[in-house]
Amino acid sequence: MYEDYQFKLSEEEIYLFYEGTFCYAYKKFGAHAVTENDVSGVRFTVWAPSAIKVGVAGEFNNWQALEHLLVRITNTGIWTAFFPGIQPGDLYKYGIYTLSGEVFLKADPFAFCSEKRPETASIISSKEKYNWGDEQWQKKKVQPYQQPINIYEVHLGSWRRKPDGGFMNYREIAHEMADYALEMGYTHLELLPVMEHPFDDSWGYQVTGYYSVTSRFGTPEDFKYFIDYCHKKGLGIILDWVPSHFCRDEHGLVRFDGTKLYEAGESAQWGTYYFDFSKPEVVSFLISNAIYWFEVFHVDGLRVDAVASMLYLDYGKEENDWVPNKYGGNEQLEAVKFIKKLHETVFRHVRNPLMIAEESTSWPLVTKPTYDGGLGFNYKWNMGWMNDVLEYMSKATNNRKAYHHKITFSFLYTFSENFILPLSHDEVVHGKKALIEKMPGDYWQKFANLRLLFGYMIAHPGKKLIFMGAELAQFHEWRHYEELYWRILEFDMHRSFQQYVKELNHFYLSEKALWEQDHDCNGFSWIEADNSKQSVAVFLRKAQGNSDFLVIVCNFTPVFYEIYQVGVPSGGWYNEIFNSDHELYGGSGQRNLVSLRAIKKPWHKQNYSLGMKLPPLSIVFIRKKN
Repeated sequence: MYEDYQFKLSEEEIYLFYEGTFCYAYKKFGAHAVTENDVSGVRFTVWAPSAIKVGVAGEFNNWQALEHLLVRITNTGIWTAFFPGIQPGDLYKYGIYTLSGEVFLKADPFAFCSEKRPETASIISSKEKYNWGDEQWQKKKVQPYQQPINIYEVHLGSWRRKPDGGFMNYREIAHEMADYALEMGYTHLELLPVMEHPFDDSWGYQVTGYYSVTSRFGTPEDFKYFIDYCHKKGLGIILDWVPSHFCRDEHGLVRFDGTKLYEAGESAQWGTYYFDFSKPEVVSFLISNAIYWFEVFHVDGLRVDAVASMLYLDYGKEENDWVPNKYGGNEQLEAVKFIKKLHETVFRHVRNPLMIAEESTSWPLVTKPTYDGGLGFNYKWNMGWMNDVLEYMSKATNNRKAYHHKITFSFLYTFSENFILPLSHDEVVHGKKALIEKMPGDYWQKFANLRLLFGYMIAHPGKKLIFMGAELAQFHEWRHYEELYWRILEFDMHRSFQQYVKELNHFYLSEKALWEQDHDCNGFSWIEADNSKQSVAVFLRKAQGNSDFLVIVCNFTPVFYEIYQVGVPSGGWYNEIFNSDHELYGGSGQRNLVSLRAIKKPWHKQNYSLGMKLPPLSIVFIRKKN
């Protein structure tokens, strides 16, 4: 057995691993192709404390693990060895021998590449370094709070497919998707999980290979090309990341060394296992994984899935199925500690990252720094806004007056956290209907309502996210097993709607008032909040300094007003600068084509007011002339 000191664990690193602070564990654990004393081979390192023997099985030894046994590092549960002759591309698994006489063949928890499902072996990855070309992107990264963020959420397997129905390669997807997203006015792509997973129907949320980019779409180098290309074009990349639970497939983490090594318990809701956050070694595994995606793949952010399931001991459980913490509460203290340590590590090692929580409860200070008592995320999905606005928009327009609070309540708390407004994949599956199908009314009204919904989201404080296909207004729910129904753009209303989304997005990017003070109450004020009778809402969005402001008027009914009086902060002339009812977007064309004069006539508690055309089911943006 040859020694390779570069990839051998030092005593300090072993200490850090067992302390839960080894954020670069991926550099030492797993299988690393190396050359030592002019001999090429692979060093394997794995954590399996309850095993009595650990070997490596692969094509190179006819899957006989006893031929390549690892050595336990003294007084640890870590096994390691260097074997010559094994090379990149070889398949392997660990043979785990337990005290009870069981023998498991397990995929490597730190595998950097895995076989394409349904095969389950790990693959020795190449030691060649990818030649990145995104230096300019990295240099330009700034803190996100006063910048526009408009996220296009995508599932790589169903955005587009090859003519024969097969998956496109990461490199092929890169060119089509990046160019399309930028043309449409998006700033970031958010990818449903690309970590290796065995079951397509899980959409990637039941992971077996936390360090493996799924082989469905190519190699790790292909995925690096995807990210590199997006960065060079000016598009950020966010990955969905799932530290809350893992799937129960026998080749994965479950009972890895014959004991509950990584898992703390079982989720009846998802048929998966929760991670055991009380184990420092599991914490090192997960925090190292987060750093891995940032440093090795240059991603710009992680959207952490199902945060509530980590925070609460009773999440998704019956009354008698959980035990209170030592203080008698339902908070999972170890998970809270993990989340805080995760963010302290990420923000220490990564420049201006996006750490986003999918968190659906009223847990306080989710997006506040840990030194201020927060969880440390810098963004949180506003699930309350999403649920309220979709419920409101699904109501018949003549009944909306009874639900007016659904579109105004979010403004009471919108500055309590740093929010992203999501219209995500979860809202267009499982019988919930596509967004266009949620809209009431006839064919024309459905499109007008959807234009209004998108415009209202753009106008509301908070960063933005929509799921792919929404911009096409496709009528059927998302189907992960086929590509989006792009042919729907042959129909005028769908093509006009896509054009509307494109121009609305670019309008958003160009207007500082819509994003510069997203998280500051000085960036918003009501003009008319309580007009439930007419279902109209009017408010201001303001850039820094408050001199640059937009008046935003939303009409949530199909009633057209030839003259609608609106209070404004100051006198002078105002111009309509965006109108969802434009004919080009499929609207009725009721626009304010001439300048509007605001006179000294108090209205809506403002000292001045103007009269304007207010189209049916519309949103209109107005700016004062200089």
